[in-house]
Amino acid sequence: METAKNIGMNVTRPKEGDAKDVKCPFFGSLKVRGRTFTGRVTSAKMHKTVVVEWSRRHYLPKYERYEKRKTKIKAHNPTSINAKENDIVQIAECRPLSKTKHFVVVAIVGKHHMYDEVVEDKYAGKGKRKTEEPATEKETQETGNDQ
Repeated sequence: METAKNIGMNVTRPKEGDAKDVKCPFFGSLKVRGRTFTGRVTSAKMHKTVVVEWSRRHYLPKYERYEKRKTKIKAHNPTSINAKENDIVQIAECRPLSKTKHFVVVAIVGKHHMYDEVVEDKYAGKGKRKTEEPATEKETQETGNDQ
């Protein structure tokens, strides 16, 4: 049994893998470099390929507000990792593996069925307008509005 090689990232290495999978960063000859992302696997129906999606916020200068957008990227799913739908995975950039695949799954971070809500909570305080504070008793007496 072949041991997993160090890919230069702080991720847990799989214990066993397929030596035939040349596109595996741990047991094959694929080198990872460049950008890394964390997202949720939305589809694992393709052969050795997963679609990873995460939400981000895009600023609109005209309206001085943010809007939610989603990014979808296809990534190679090595047999040693074998990510499924709704897994939260970490992907790393590599050489082009096909016309649309330029990333490979390097680790499964966890499984979360409400990943989008967790990301929204992360950005909850940024870009929101302040709400009016409730009027004090003194202000209501001055304006004559009884509540």
